Amino acid sequence: VQLQAFGGGLVQTGGSLRLSCAASTRRFSNNAMSWFRQAPGKEREFVATIGWNGGYIVYSDSVKGRFTISRNRANDTVWLQMNNLEPEDTAVYYCAAARSSVGSRRTSDYTSWGRGTLVTVSS
Repeated sequence: VQLQAFGGGLVQTGGSLRLSCAASTRRFSNNAMSWFRQAPGKEREFVATIGWNGGYIVYSDSVKGRFTISRNRANDTVWLQMNNLEPEDTAVYYCAAARSSVGSRRTSDYTSWGRGTLVTVSS
Protein backbone atom coordinates (compact mmCIF):
# COMPACT_ATOMS: atom_id res chain seq x y z
CA VAL A 1 0.00 0.00 0.00
CA GLN A 2 1.48 3.34 -1.01
CA LEU A 3 -0.92 5.65 0.79
CA GLN A 4 -2.60 5.32 4.15
CA ALA A 5 -5.36 7.51 5.53
CA PHE A 6 -5.79 8.06 9.27
CA GLY A 7 -7.99 10.00 11.61
CA GLY A 8 -11.52 8.83 11.00
CA GLY A 9 -13.95 8.19 13.79
CA LEU A 10 -17.34 8.91 15.27
CA VAL A 11 -18.29 12.53 15.88
CA GLN A 12 -21.47 14.43 16.59
CA THR A 13 -23.03 16.91 14.21
CA GLY A 14 -21.08 20.15 14.33
CA GLY A 15 -17.91 18.44 15.44
CA SER A 16 -14.49 18.33 13.81
CA LEU A 17 -12.02 15.72 12.64
CA ARG A 18 -8.64 15.94 10.99
CA LEU A 19 -7.69 13.27 8.49
CA SER A 20 -4.10 12.54 7.57
CA CYS A 21 -2.67 10.74 4.59
CA ALA A 22 0.90 9.51 4.47
CA ALA A 23 2.90 7.94 1.69
CA SER A 24 4.71 4.76 2.57
CA THR A 25 6.60 3.26 -0.34
CA ARG A 26 7.07 6.08 -2.82
CA ARG A 27 7.17 9.82 -3.04
CA PHE A 28 4.24 11.92 -4.22
CA SER A 29 5.74 15.35 -3.68
CA ASN A 30 5.34 16.27 -7.37
CA ASN A 31 1.79 14.98 -7.67
CA ALA A 32 -1.47 16.65 -6.85
CA MET A 33 -3.17 15.00 -3.89
CA SER A 34 -6.87 14.72 -3.27
CA TRP A 35 -9.49 13.40 -0.94
CA PHE A 36 -12.52 11.46 -2.09
CA ARG A 37 -15.29 9.83 -0.10
CA GLN A 38 -17.76 7.04 -0.58
CA ALA A 39 -20.96 6.72 1.38
CA PRO A 40 -22.79 3.39 1.65
CA GLY A 41 -24.60 2.61 -1.58
CA LYS A 42 -23.17 5.61 -3.38
CA GLU A 43 -20.39 6.24 -5.86
CA ARG A 44 -17.06 7.62 -4.80
CA GLU A 45 -17.14 11.40 -4.94
CA PHE A 46 -14.57 14.14 -5.05
CA VAL A 47 -14.01 16.17 -1.88
CA ALA A 48 -10.90 18.32 -2.31
CA THR A 49 -7.64 18.58 -4.20
CA ILE A 50 -4.35 20.38 -3.70
CA GLY A 51 -1.66 20.91 -6.29
CA TRP A 52 1.91 19.71 -6.02
CA ASN A 53 3.16 22.96 -4.51
CA GLY A 54 0.16 23.66 -2.32
CA GLY A 55 -1.58 25.77 -4.92
CA TYR A 56 -4.64 25.05 -7.07
CA ILE A 57 -6.94 24.07 -4.24
CA VAL A 58 -10.47 23.08 -5.17
CA TYR A 59 -13.33 21.86 -2.99
CA SER A 60 -16.62 20.26 -3.79
CA ASP A 61 -19.59 22.52 -3.21
CA SER A 62 -20.81 20.28 -0.40
CA VAL A 63 -17.73 20.86 1.76
CA LYS A 64 -16.60 24.33 0.71
CA GLY A 65 -16.21 26.58 3.73
CA ARG A 66 -16.13 23.67 6.15
CA PHE A 67 -13.18 21.54 5.02
CA THR A 68 -9.56 22.58 4.48
CA ILE A 69 -6.97 20.58 2.57
CA SER A 70 -3.25 21.10 3.13
CA ARG A 71 0.00 19.28 2.54
CA ASN A 72 3.63 19.03 3.53
CA ARG A 73 5.75 18.07 0.53
CA ALA A 74 8.82 17.38 2.62
CA ASN A 75 7.25 14.40 4.33
CA ASP A 76 4.57 13.55 1.77
CA THR A 77 1.66 14.15 4.13
CA VAL A 78 -1.74 15.53 3.24
CA TRP A 79 -4.40 16.62 5.71
CA LEU A 80 -8.10 17.27 5.54
CA GLN A 81 -9.43 19.41 8.37
CA MET A 82 -13.18 18.88 8.61
CA ASN A 83 -15.23 21.31 10.65
CA ASN A 84 -18.94 21.67 11.26
CA LEU A 85 -19.52 18.07 10.23
CA GLU A 86 -22.95 16.95 9.12
CA PRO A 87 -24.52 13.48 8.97
CA GLU A 88 -24.27 13.74 5.17
CA ASP A 89 -20.49 13.72 5.55
CA THR A 90 -20.60 10.12 6.81
CA ALA A 91 -18.47 8.04 4.43
CA VAL A 92 -15.20 6.24 3.96
CA TYR A 93 -12.62 8.87 3.06
CA TYR A 94 -9.79 8.06 0.67
CA CYS A 95 -6.67 9.96 -0.24
CA ALA A 96 -5.28 9.67 -3.73
CA ALA A 97 -2.30 10.80 -5.76
CA ALA A 98 -2.97 12.25 -9.18
CA ARG A 99 -1.13 11.42 -12.39
CA SER A 100 -0.12 15.04 -12.71
CA SER A 101 0.84 18.01 -10.58
CA VAL A 102 -2.67 19.43 -10.79
CA GLY A 103 -5.64 17.50 -9.47
CA SER A 104 -9.08 16.93 -10.86
CA ARG A 105 -12.49 15.63 -9.83
CA ARG A 106 -12.22 12.47 -11.91
CA THR A 107 -11.20 9.24 -10.16
CA SER A 108 -9.63 8.06 -13.43
CA ASP A 109 -6.98 10.79 -13.09
CA TYR A 110 -5.55 9.14 -9.98
CA THR A 111 -2.97 6.39 -9.95
CA SER A 112 -2.55 5.62 -6.27
CA TRP A 113 -5.24 5.19 -3.66
CA GLY A 114 -4.91 4.68 0.04
CA ARG A 115 -6.94 2.49 2.29
CA GLY A 116 -9.85 4.56 3.45
CA THR A 117 -10.75 5.77 6.89
CA LEU A 118 -14.34 5.77 8.11
CA VAL A 119 -15.96 9.00 9.27
CA THR A 120 -19.31 8.70 10.99
CA VAL A 121 -21.28 11.79 11.95
CA SER A 122 -24.18 11.22 14.30
CA SER A 123 -27.22 13.47 14.37
